[in-house]
Amino acid sequence: MPSPRGDQASTLEMARLWLPCLLLPALMVSVAANVPPKFEANMSSVSLPEDLPLGAEVFWLVAKDMDDDPLTYGISGTYAYFFTVNKDTGQVKLASLLDFETLKFFSITVSVSDGHNNPVQKSMSVVVEDRNDNAPVFQNTVFSTSISETLPVGSLVFSVLAKDPDTGSGGLVQYFIEKVIPDTLDSKYLFKILEDGSIVLNDSLSYNNKSISYQLQLKACDLGGQFNNILVVQCSQPVFLSISVNDQPDLDPQFVRQFYSASVSEDADVSTSVVAVQAVDGDKGINDPVTYSISNSMRPGWFAIGEDGVIIVSACLDREQLLEENEEVQLQVTATEKNLNIYGQEAKASTWVTITVLDVNDHKPEFYNCVLPRCSFTPQEAQDNFTAYVDEHTSTRIPIDNLTMVAYDPDKGSNGTFLLSLEGPDARAFSVSPARAAGSANVEVLVRASEMVDYENQKVMLVQVVATDSVSQNTSIATVTIHLRDINDHGPTFPQRLYVLIVPEDSATGSVVTSSIHAEDPDTGEWGHITYRLLPGNGVDLFEVDPDSGMVTVKDGVLLDRERQAVYYLTLQATDGGGLSDTTMLEIHLLDVNDNAPVVTGSYNIFVQEEEGTVSMIIQAYDNDEPDTNNSRLLFSLLPGPYSQNFSVDPDSGLLRNVGPLDREAIDPALGGRIVLTVRVADCGVPPLSTEVNVMVTVEDINDNLPVFNQSSYQFVVEERASGVLVGIVEAWDADQTEANNRISFSLSGSGANNFMLRGVVLGFGRAEGQLLLPPDVNLDYETQDFFNLIVSAENPGPQGHEATAEVNVTVLDVNDEPPTLVEASLQGISVAENGSQHGQVAQVMAQDVDTEALLEIQLMNVVCTKASVDVRSVCQGWFSVAANGSVYISQSEAIDYEACDQVMLVVRAYDLNTDPRFQAYSPNGSLPITIEDVNDNAPYFLPDNKTFVIIPELVIPNQQVASVQARDDDSGNNGAIQFSILQANFLAKDGTTTPSQNFFQVSTFSEANVFTGSIKLVTSLDPTLQGTYQVTVKAQDTPSVGPAQEDTITLNLFTVDQSYLVRLQFSTSKEEVGSNVNEIKAALAQATKTSVYIVNIQDTDSLARAQAHSYLDAYFVFSNGTALTLSQLSMMIQSEQEALTQLLQLGLVVLGSQKSQESDQAKMLTGIIIGLAVALLLVLVIVIMAFVCVQKSYHRKLRAMKASKEAQKTTAGVMPSAPAIPGTNMYNTERANPMLNLPTKDLGLEYLSSFSDSDNVSLNSLDENSVDLGMNSQQTKKEPPHNAPEPKSEPEPLKTVLLRKAAPRGQQQEGLSFTNAGLDTTDV
Repeated sequence: MPSPRGDQASTLEMARLWLPCLLLPALMVSVAANVPPKFEANMSSVSLPEDLPLGAEVFWLVAKDMDDDPLTYGISGTYAYFFTVNKDTGQVKLASLLDFETLKFFSITVSVSDGHNNPVQKSMSVVVEDRNDNAPVFQNTVFSTSISETLPVGSLVFSVLAKDPDTGSGGLVQYFIEKVIPDTLDSKYLFKILEDGSIVLNDSLSYNNKSISYQLQLKACDLGGQFNNILVVQCSQPVFLSISVNDQPDLDPQFVRQFYSASVSEDADVSTSVVAVQAVDGDKGINDPVTYSISNSMRPGWFAIGEDGVIIVSACLDREQLLEENEEVQLQVTATEKNLNIYGQEAKASTWVTITVLDVNDHKPEFYNCVLPRCSFTPQEAQDNFTAYVDEHTSTRIPIDNLTMVAYDPDKGSNGTFLLSLEGPDARAFSVSPARAAGSANVEVLVRASEMVDYENQKVMLVQVVATDSVSQNTSIATVTIHLRDINDHGPTFPQRLYVLIVPEDSATGSVVTSSIHAEDPDTGEWGHITYRLLPGNGVDLFEVDPDSGMVTVKDGVLLDRERQAVYYLTLQATDGGGLSDTTMLEIHLLDVNDNAPVVTGSYNIFVQEEEGTVSMIIQAYDNDEPDTNNSRLLFSLLPGPYSQNFSVDPDSGLLRNVGPLDREAIDPALGGRIVLTVRVADCGVPPLSTEVNVMVTVEDINDNLPVFNQSSYQFVVEERASGVLVGIVEAWDADQTEANNRISFSLSGSGANNFMLRGVVLGFGRAEGQLLLPPDVNLDYETQDFFNLIVSAENPGPQGHEATAEVNVTVLDVNDEPPTLVEASLQGISVAENGSQHGQVAQVMAQDVDTEALLEIQLMNVVCTKASVDVRSVCQGWFSVAANGSVYISQSEAIDYEACDQVMLVVRAYDLNTDPRFQAYSPNGSLPITIEDVNDNAPYFLPDNKTFVIIPELVIPNQQVASVQARDDDSGNNGAIQFSILQANFLAKDGTTTPSQNFFQVSTFSEANVFTGSIKLVTSLDPTLQGTYQVTVKAQDTPSVGPAQEDTITLNLFTVDQSYLVRLQFSTSKEEVGSNVNEIKAALAQATKTSVYIVNIQDTDSLARAQAHSYLDAYFVFSNGTALTLSQLSMMIQSEQEALTQLLQLGLVVLGSQKSQESDQAKMLTGIIIGLAVALLLVLVIVIMAFVCVQKSYHRKLRAMKASKEAQKTTAGVMPSAPAIPGTNMYNTERANPMLNLPTKDLGLEYLSSFSDSDNVSLNSLDENSVDLGMNSQQTKKEPPHNAPEPKSEPEPLKTVLLRKAAPRGQQQEGLSFTNAGLDTTDV
């Protein structure tokens, strides 16, 4: 039974045949036209450098006209404003500057008209060539970072990025570190920058020993490129990177002091604080808390330490245990940081603490039987009974024998000091030593009363030694038993201890000196026999004694000489038989005789300075005769001589003096200042004896005469700028006679004396002159100092420092030698507003000259014009002028333009017309900066952009950018700040209707490098079914601080791609596999279509879908101009791109189709046909004729279809299906023919593809099971299904079959490919 779907298809097919017949008469119009002109083939594109100047010839429009008609040329389009064209010649010149960075490529429409035909138009592509007109720009102007001090050398510190919109070498950026702050030796090369802008550490950091922060001045430059036909290197403005160094825990703690010491009493209570130690973290920037511990101690347990570092007593102390350690306890205190260091270890440090334990008086003195220092003071050595021995009548202070006693108190200082005393029955006969001791002492018992120590009276004596603590008064007692030894205790004795005897010095040998001296001995017998002798000594060779009588006589009278020795002391000894002896002293005096003359000692050479020098010399003389007698009394006298009247001598003392001042110049020069005096010395003996001595007095010359100048003042004149010339001569003389004192040296003083040189010249004995010169390297400057008041001094070298002075006045004559100078204050910058805002004088340049006759004028040397610190050459020449008096005037007020130049630098100098030709007449150049103030005289303007904005409503979401605009304003500051807004938004449908869409879009503004960008975003979702264009009008308005704002507008076309362009691609693979291959699928589709592929959805087909399609992909294919591909266009493009086609088939592509059902399109087509038929009724006659023609064409078409079916049957190896197919459909019927195989050779025939509607998915379409055999060339035969089969068996998919055949290499024989379709076997003609 035929389906309604099949009838509808048949009706459409008939309509397609009738429609051309109806419209044919309207198209049959005969037109005879002039041949239009034609552009040359090369008029499709042109390349232009962006630095072309305005007015430059860029290209020619050339067209040919077969009729030789006059041609008129024109340029139109969005970017036509860049050019002007000579309409007659076709010459094209540049009317607006090109900018590669703003617009790299655009199209214009060129046209030519011959006046007869419609203008011929052609699209021409303009490619803008890049030039190096941009400097690199850092993407940020303020950088800061922080790094760890332990950052390894070579590590990345920071990365900067500078972009240069130029291309080629002009767009390649290299980076430099211009300066490192602080500018120290160790930070100069601390960092380095790599080619990619990475700043790496080049040396080690240290938070404590180096700076904790650095500032790097960075610069970026390109590698240079052509600009205005020269090689130019562009560099960015410097930016600064601030680097902070973070401290890391890499250092051990440090104690505040290198060592600690304290003291504590040995009786201190437990927990008593002794000393506090303190340590701090070595890492200043971290300051980690520190804990303390005692890691080592000489006396463990005695002390403890708290968390605050305070050391306390933790046990009882005993100083006496520390005697060998010098009463000190050494503690090792360790400070440990709370947290681990960067190496995962404890950070700690140690120090030694010395604690001195102070003594307390807790011991009393005790006695020990030992001898220091070999005492160990053990309890075994302590005792209180001792034994000793002593001879009777032992001398006082002699210690008794065999006593080894030591007293010891272990306390210290006053606590260890004790007193020793004696007690007992015989204590008066002895004493103890020492009486006072500290610590320890050897104790001695001394004989105090020798007479009490008498063997005949007492053989044994007892004493007690008492030791008493000087502080506590505690005592210890030791008993000493003393045994006496018997001795010979009586000896001879002399009645007198001294005998004085007298003998003349001229006595003869044998003369008796004395015979009355005798000794007595109470002993008798042998012990009482006395023998005399003189003990060895001075005089035993002059005197002798009789051993038995004791008489003393002269032994040798010749040797007696009182002058050699006046008194002799002899010891006379008397010895008894027991060896005991006694002695007495003999004092023998020799009587004097005058036998010696006076003796003068030494030589006398006296040096005395003249004038103030005095002679005071004692003549040393003596007489060996007996003193204080006439024989030894001396008298001094001065013998007459040439200069003796100038001296005197005291007769008794021998003191020689000068009578008055001595004058060196009064002495005969031949004597050299030497005077010889003769002094006589005589005694008063009988007869008197005398001696003479010469005294030489040398009178030394002194500098007692001052130099004298021949003038009291000198006047000299010299020109400035003269050097090495003689200014004048001064002369002086000195009256002193010696060369040392009359030698004259000159010196110069006074303000400016260092500008002169004084050279001394000796003229003769005592005379000299001083030559006043200018040094070769000194030039006097009249303007600095025109008069010098100097003091010249003449002096004799020597300690006296005597000098004479004279005044020297030097007058400097002026020479016009100084260049003028500009007054710095007059070169302070000024501001001038642009566009004729100011007129007349705006500044006054002033100069000065220190010369007396200067005549100055101000000269303008150069004018430097800059815009944003970039030289803009001579654009500002003539804006300002400078008069000779320094007045600065505005010359061209209306020409001043901030946008062309924002700063004018007037380079001026001062010129002295009267300057001496030998010297510089010009001042150094000075600069007067003039800042041009901006006026809001420029409106914003949109930058040309060839972008086409396309919206796929199904994909975009609110707040997503859909378009953008860029604008500039040549003003600066607020005058150049742009704010975007949307004035109007409308939707222009394809049918021409306009719908307001004001609230659909919003715009936001942001800027970069003086380019303001407006980002246009969606506010709400768009209707995906609408077809048309959104026209959005954007306004750019500046924001001046003063005056009205200026604005510009632009209208953007946002093309929409509606759902009618949504194409569905079916794949034989699963959704997951298609998703994993989506990038390859998109790349293949983009390669084939040269469009942007927007994938909407990837899903699996449901169970009722065609057997070969397991998943589908919905996508849009959009060109950059906003147009999209239809299904048929997509099919043709895929067919033409063989490589992409093969790749898509390998990725599983099986079917192309439209997502929407085609029924709605067919309904619209039927409506159109009905309308056409209605119109055709008006042309009844024409319709009848054309109907006959159409019937004939239909008949011939059926004949061709039948022939095609016969040809198909010849190539088909299968069996006919049970029923014929309906022509033009995939349904089987016994009527009509199927014309589907009557296709062009290059047509994929995608018209046979069905829709993806549900009704189609469940149809018994004979093409649903068609497939393409990609694996072999075997012949596929569609066999007749059994009559009882509910559905036909699967057939090869025609699309795959045809595509595979298209993809096969040319010349390759394709065998085994056939179709079986009963619809082609119809006999219905």
